[in-house]
Amino acid sequence: MKLLKDILYKVRIVEVIGSTNAAIESLTSDSRAAKPMGLFVAISGTLVDGHQFIGQAIAQGASAIVCEKLPEEISNQVVYVLVEDAPSALAILACNFYDNPSTRLKIVAITGTNGKTTTATLLFRLFRSMNFKCGLLSTVVNRINDIEVPSTHTTPNALQLNELLARMANEGCTYVFMEASSHALHQHRMTGLQLRGAVFTNLTHDHLDYHGSMNEYIKAKKMLFDMLPSSSFAVVNGDDRYHETMIAACKAKVKTYALHTIADYTTKILENQLDGLKLSIMNNELHTLLIGEFNAYNLTAVFAVASELGIDSIQTLTHLSVLHAPEGRFQTIRRKDGAMAVVDYAHTPDALENVLDTVRSVRSGNEMIITVVGCGGDRDKAKRPTMARIAAEKSDKVILTSDNPRSEDPKEIINEMLEGLDPIQRKKVLTITERKEALSVASQMANATDIILIAGKGHEKYQEIQGVRYAFDDLQIIHEFFQNY
Repeated sequence: MKLLKDILYKVRIVEVIGSTNAAIESLTSDSRAAKPMGLFVAISGTLVDGHQFIGQAIAQGASAIVCEKLPEEISNQVVYVLVEDAPSALAILACNFYDNPSTRLKIVAITGTNGKTTTATLLFRLFRSMNFKCGLLSTVVNRINDIEVPSTHTTPNALQLNELLARMANEGCTYVFMEASSHALHQHRMTGLQLRGAVFTNLTHDHLDYHGSMNEYIKAKKMLFDMLPSSSFAVVNGDDRYHETMIAACKAKVKTYALHTIADYTTKILENQLDGLKLSIMNNELHTLLIGEFNAYNLTAVFAVASELGIDSIQTLTHLSVLHAPEGRFQTIRRKDGAMAVVDYAHTPDALENVLDTVRSVRSGNEMIITVVGCGGDRDKAKRPTMARIAAEKSDKVILTSDNPRSEDPKEIINEMLEGLDPIQRKKVLTITERKEALSVASQMANATDIILIAGKGHEKYQEIQGVRYAFDDLQIIHEFFQNY
């Protein structure tokens, strides 16, 4: 059984109240008490303050409390550990409780607005194809070798994260590839982890409802590179204007990758078609099933990470050539008359623009582009008019519809999107609140060889409305409409 003093190792403690070290040890040694003993960490969340539940936690068996402020009533049966930062403390406690699993793994974390899931998934699939044991932590799914573990957040909380890493280490994994969201970094879920490397993909407008400003969003992303030790590496997108900000004061070995500027790892797009990309990566030719410039960036980042981890470049390119994109990332389906639907997770202005630019660049003639898109409720409202404007500028027809409205009225979300359109753009836009109906109308509008872009939800198999998640799969629904055509 863990001793409290061992779990508290490296936690920045302000004061311990109610016990000597010997008493602290006895609290978690082989218990002779009638009730189970536990540790409760009180965290001040965005909606609820965990300090309000200290009394309830003690009543349910907590014998040690980690908190930033003491409760009004102090129990002499409980140890109170006062800390400066409870989220950081929880992360370190979790690392210690699970015997610091990150020290037994080579973890590479990927951050950025777009491309995290694809880059992490491609790295995982690449290394698995080369028979390495490895783990994946992503928005879509978590994996321990070939075992799938359901994913509920881009980055799990500190306890879940370390528990998963411990399972990966115990299953013999050598490498772990994980997404690092700005929320997770800001909330210190990754504090205490030992990383082998980190990747910066890009940074554009997103999550400002949470961070409040672009500066705060940038600071959150930068935290990943600030935590890297000198023994690690950082791979950053040299074409992105924020890449130097990310690595300012970074102790790790820094490597850049780019398509348009001088970098340590460079790629040129030779061909970009609906059946894939032909690239020149470091003067080595690669044929890949992935489509679009954004995937050229993702593949270059993957190549760079593999190289920094010591994998032979020809071996990397050979295995990359047969890899598919993750679920919900530019997934395509064709109707028997040649019309095509593209399902993509694009839910930010930059991602939507990239996907539409890709669709426009690969169409062979005058195929009409029909975009079905919405914006999520209870999230960054500032991007709504921008998303609609980009869709209207780069599509022939647009259907604004519901995404995950959550607690908001979907009609109001659509109205806010419409504010980004001028009178001419509005003429090419339909508003259909019900997403399934919107997909049906798009299917009916599409003539032979036209392209329907269904953006925003990608891999998600649900639609969240007023706190309830209803089954909803864009790919499955458009497939049914295409089958019945």
